[in-house]
Amino acid sequence: MSELILPHGGKLKPLLLNGEELKEIVEKARTLQKIWMTTRERDDLIMMGIGAFSPLEGFMGKADWKGVCDEMRMTDGTFWPIPITLSVPEAIAKGLKEGQEVALFDGKNDELMGILLVQERYKIDKAYECKQVFKTNDLRHPGVAKVMAQGEVNLAGPVKVLSEGEYPKKFDGIYATPEETRNLFQEKGWNSIAALQLRNPMHRSHEYIAKIALEICDGLFIHQLIGNLKEDDIPADIRVKCVEVLVEHYFPKERVIQKGYPLEMRYAGPREALLHAIFRQNYGATHLIVGRDHAGVGNYYAPFESQEAFDQIPSDALKIKPLKIDWTFYCYKCKGMASYKTCPHPEEDHLILSGTLLRKKLTDGDSIPKEFSRPEVLNILAHYYRTL
Repeated sequence: MSELILPHGGKLKPLLLNGEELKEIVEKARTLQKIWMTTRERDDLIMMGIGAFSPLEGFMGKADWKGVCDEMRMTDGTFWPIPITLSVPEAIAKGLKEGQEVALFDGKNDELMGILLVQERYKIDKAYECKQVFKTNDLRHPGVAKVMAQGEVNLAGPVKVLSEGEYPKKFDGIYATPEETRNLFQEKGWNSIAALQLRNPMHRSHEYIAKIALEICDGLFIHQLIGNLKEDDIPADIRVKCVEVLVEHYFPKERVIQKGYPLEMRYAGPREALLHAIFRQNYGATHLIVGRDHAGVGNYYAPFESQEAFDQIPSDALKIKPLKIDWTFYCYKCKGMASYKTCPHPEEDHLILSGTLLRKKLTDGDSIPKEFSRPEVLNILAHYYRTL
C-alpha cells in the first residue's frame, strides 16, 4: 500500500451531503430564500463539496478575504492564495440577517446546489482584490472582468453542498473527487504522483513535460479543467478526446490516470498556480508540473512567474512540490523535443509549441507543422474546427 500525501490542512473535509440527511436538507432548502450563484461561485461550492478545497468549510468572511488578498493567509493561519467568496446585489443583502440560512441555486440552470448559513455580510474593494490576485485592474483580463461584475456585497458562512451539478453525468469516467483519486493511487501503489494541469489540448510540449515527470515519479495524473473557460478556448469534451488518444498511443497506460475537476478558470497566473497545487495535494498528488505561463493569459504575467511563486511562499505552506520545467520546443537539429536546458542550437532551429498558437492556426485554417502535435490529436481538433 502506498502512503499518500496528507491533504491541505491535514484532512479531507468534503461538505457534500448524501442519504437521508440530503433528503431532509433538500426539503428544508425549498422553504428558504433563493440566492443565485455565478458559474464561478457554483464551481467553488462543488469543489468545497467534494473536499477539493479542503480545509475550507464555506465562503470567506471579510477578515479571511483581506488576509488572503494581503498575505495569502486566512485568520486561522491556513495558507490560501485566492479569495473564495459569494456575492449578491446590495438590495438582496439588505433583506438578509446574520444567522439566516439561504438556498444556493445555480444561476445558469436554476438547480438547487447548497445551503449557506449567513454569518457575515460585507463590502469589499473589488479593484484592490484584482490588483492583489491578478496584478492588474485591466477589464480585458477575464478574471478581473468577473470580479468587477460581481455583486456589491459578499455573504460569508459555512455551507452544506447538495449537488455536483451536471459534472458527474456529463463527464462520466473523467470527473472524480479527491477521495476517488486517492483510492486509485493507493490501489496502484503509487507514492509519488505528478499532476499535469491542462486547459488546452495536449500537444507535444505537454507530452514532453509529462514524460519528464514519468521518469521520476511513480505515476502521472493528467488533471483537466472541465469547468468554464474563455470563449476561444477549446471545450473540455474535445480536450478529453485528445488526451485519450495520446495516452492510448504514446504513454504506458498503466502509469497514467486521466481525470477532470469542476472549476472555472480564473487566469490568475502565479496565485492560481498555488491554488492548483492546493487542490492537487487534496487529490493526492505529490508534485505539480509547472511549466511556462502556468494559469496565465495574454501578457499579464512573466513566462515563469508561476514557478517563482513557489519560492516566495513559506516552506510550510504546502506539502506538494512543484516540478519546474523550462521552455520546451521541437528542435529540428536535435530532431526531437528539447528545452533551453538541453538544446545547444539557436532559436531559428526551434518550433515553439503553445496551445494559443495552435488554436490560432486551426481557427485561421493554416497548416500545422507535423512536429507541433501528434496526428491523432490534430485530426480531432481539425474536425472540431470544421464543425464550428
